[in-house]
Amino acid sequence: MYRGVNMQENKRKESKATQFILIIISVLFITLMLVIPLISVINNSLSEGVSFYFKSLQTEYVLSALKITLLATVIAAVVNSFFGIMAAWLITKFSFKGKQLLATLIDIPFSISPVIAGLAFIMTFGRLGWGSNYIDKINEFFGTNIQIVFAIPGVILATVFVTFPFVSREIIPVLNAQGKEEEEAAALMGASGFTIFRKITFPHIKWAFLYGIILCTSRALGEFGAVNALSKTRGETFTLPLEIDALYLSGSNDSITSAFAVSSILVFIAIAVIIVRNIVEYKAKKKLEHIES
Repeated sequence: MYRGVNMQENKRKESKATQFILIIISVLFITLMLVIPLISVINNSLSEGVSFYFKSLQTEYVLSALKITLLATVIAAVVNSFFGIMAAWLITKFSFKGKQLLATLIDIPFSISPVIAGLAFIMTFGRLGWGSNYIDKINEFFGTNIQIVFAIPGVILATVFVTFPFVSREIIPVLNAQGKEEEEAAALMGASGFTIFRKITFPHIKWAFLYGIILCTSRALGEFGAVNALSKTRGETFTLPLEIDALYLSGSNDSITSAFAVSSILVFIAIAVIIVRNIVEYKAKKKLEHIES
């Protein structure tokens, strides 16, 4: 009996020791890989003083890059929210040929390099692409000057492409867990499709939907590779990551400090996004606990 008690105590001690070691490793890793670099960015951004910091954020190039970044992010979030809900609803609530293929295609941005995505848009809408002829005909017919590659529409397309799986991939597991019974019962009672979605489906997915939007927004704000392939004019099509890269590569001390200053904008936005994400996760967890109880 005493031997069994001693074995249990030893196991508890080993478990606590393992837990302590894992905590130390996790804290050290996060500190070295995340906390210290972010603190370094903020510290370097203020190395020339607060006045230089705010002056760096008010240049024409930075303001243009911020405007384009926010524009591309908002449009990507709106487009992917609509597409994500429709795709998730289609995949989980209906059976059709090619369903698995559609689900696989949605994940392509996760597995393909963003640079390749940018080059694909160039080969599609650039001067040598098949889409260029249609764009030229549209411009000729309407008297417009629409341009996709090396213009803001290309930046938006690239941002939408790299972010469109996030919303649907957050909603699909929730809809699969929900099942179809409630919707089928409401349909038998004469409810319309929109009413069923608004009163039954959406309340189940709203927290997953918000979480997907947060992930989509975070990815859009920091996108570099695909946008870099489609954006070549500083002050006109550069986003914040591209402007940071241009400032840092210029080589002068003031420009490098400005690069850190502009980087701090993305750091603060990232912190705000993390806070919002934690709030959403907390509310979603409380909702799940309430349903289960």
